[in-house]
Amino acid sequence: MALLLGASIMSIRMTALESSAIHQYRDRSTEVIVQVTTDPVRVAPKIMGTAFAPTSFSFIGQALEVDNRYRLRIPVRVFASTYSVEGLLPGQKISVQAKVLKSKERRVAALLIVKQRVKVLTPPSRWAQSLATIRLGLRQATGTGDAGALIPGMVIGDVSKQSADFKNDMRRSGLTHLVAVSGANFAIVSTFVLWGMQFIFRKLNHRLIATAICLAAFIALVRPSPSVLRAAAMAAVLLFAYGRRQGRDSLPALGFAIGAVVIADPFQARDPGFALSVLATAGLLLLAPKIKPKFLAPPIAAMVFCAPIIVSLSGYISPMSVLANLLAAPAVTPITIVGFIAALISPIAPVISAGLIFLVKPLATWIAWVAEWIAQFPVFTLKTGLYGFLAAALIVAAIYFGRAKFAIGLLILVIAFSWIQRFPAGDWQIANCDIGQGDAMVINLKNNRGIVIDVGPDPQAMDRCLHQLGIKEIPLLILTHVHADHVGGLQGAKKNRKVGTTWFGNISAGAKARIDGIDIEVIWPEQGDFDGNPNNASIAATFRSKDFTLFAAGDIEPPVQSLLRSRVGKVDIYKVAHHGSKYQDLDLMRELAPALAIISVGAENSYGHPAPSTISALTDLHAKVLRTDIDGAVAIRAERHRLSIQRSKRWLRIFFWS
Repeated sequence: MALLLGASIMSIRMTALESSAIHQYRDRSTEVIVQVTTDPVRVAPKIMGTAFAPTSFSFIGQALEVDNRYRLRIPVRVFASTYSVEGLLPGQKISVQAKVLKSKERRVAALLIVKQRVKVLTPPSRWAQSLATIRLGLRQATGTGDAGALIPGMVIGDVSKQSADFKNDMRRSGLTHLVAVSGANFAIVSTFVLWGMQFIFRKLNHRLIATAICLAAFIALVRPSPSVLRAAAMAAVLLFAYGRRQGRDSLPALGFAIGAVVIADPFQARDPGFALSVLATAGLLLLAPKIKPKFLAPPIAAMVFCAPIIVSLSGYISPMSVLANLLAAPAVTPITIVGFIAALISPIAPVISAGLIFLVKPLATWIAWVAEWIAQFPVFTLKTGLYGFLAAALIVAAIYFGRAKFAIGLLILVIAFSWIQRFPAGDWQIANCDIGQGDAMVINLKNNRGIVIDVGPDPQAMDRCLHQLGIKEIPLLILTHVHADHVGGLQGAKKNRKVGTTWFGNISAGAKARIDGIDIEVIWPEQGDFDGNPNNASIAATFRSKDFTLFAAGDIEPPVQSLLRSRVGKVDIYKVAHHGSKYQDLDLMRELAPALAIISVGAENSYGHPAPSTISALTDLHAKVLRTDIDGAVAIRAERHRLSIQRSKRWLRIFFWS
């Protein structure tokens, strides 16, 4: 009956989405009247070509009218690169001139791309305005820093102040459930409200009714998004299970919550977050009672049951997350309760609200520090998708059903294989990071030091690569030119690292340096010789030691490449110019005659990099071609100009630590 009901509701919803009149305007621009459903949130800056895309906002709304012809009510995703949507509140109606595209998000009928200023048709309701005032008051009271960004997220689900680095640390440390409102927060708030109601109402029924009303208002405050409704349902299960203290009632209650959420929103059945909530709750109900000591039970049980989904999505799981949750747990309840009170009184008593936040901010600082510390430890990495899910599910089954000998044997096998497949293994002199469509290379100076040439487009990817290579100090940082795919990851390179000299537009041909036995000579740019193309302003340099010669060419193109003939000579390693594009000077390439050519390129990029003609030309020169989209990160060991190669992407590399 459950399968029949769920499938029927999903079919009805999908039929409504697929038969909507808005599909008639796909790949066309038209006027759409939209009612805002979720708060517009700023989208993390992305690379568009070689520059950062304009600041954009994303939110879900209900399309009410299309092209002044069709009246409907269908969910759509709005992606707007205009500040005029900032500050819009749920319930407001706006008119947008949008391009209608097919959306990969199954719960919406279309994706609306908005570039022009939107027209606001209705003001926010008093209720929405009041809730927005509370949210803004708490946001202002919490101040700056990661701690100031964490409190609004934990208390009212406001993640607008959280940086990408902070979210990455919370995810890697297994504390991502604290980044925003979760079932645990609902349990804390509802328990606190129920406790407080005893001083107002004498009868238990009255307290429960009052608590239910307060929680309904709390849901509106934190926004009734699918994740919040899911958290509310899971919190209700936990409260029911622990409140009644009757284990036999727990699983039926969990089943009822699952059914209620999926009936209300059938797309939750496809949402990994929903699966994680269900599995975490199931872990607390089924596995936690078997674990001793008791204080370790909740984080271990939740992590074990959630492991298959986590691995299938992210490709890794952090064993240190158990410790992170133990260290963070004592701070969660005070922050939630005191922050909740501070949020409620912020519109009428901002000074008192700020005082309350002052009391709990050290606890939020503690959680942020724990996340940053734990995130530095290696995580156990598997392939994502079905393989990772099945492997993790097998381990979980062995743990749950008590097959201790099998679990121990499997653990020994995993540790042995992960050691064999570590990257980089042993000594290395040059490494090229796998950071997508961009450039990032590291020359090893030993003792956790390295020369870094470009930092790619993504700070998290760059930090992860340097962390994997063990680089803690950068005596020389070379940023070849201004394009975002070469400099966008700068903050990731600087994170928790000491950076010495930086070359970026302040160096020209003829400049030389010597660092730990490596002679560096800048070959280009010539001072004052610039054609207006940023690619041709790239710093191109040679690196020579007793073990290797390297030419790193940035993104210089044929007009400049031709000028460098007879100025570089033969090299062992050539970091191919401009991601292996078709714009290459073949005479310079023949002069270089590299034994190894490295192309830093993103998989399935829209530029056609690397060009087949470039690959063919390098192959004709008998160069070994390595490309990051196929080979992943590359580490090279060089000994008196004899090179050996390690790749991070290998068919046998099943699981490893990273």
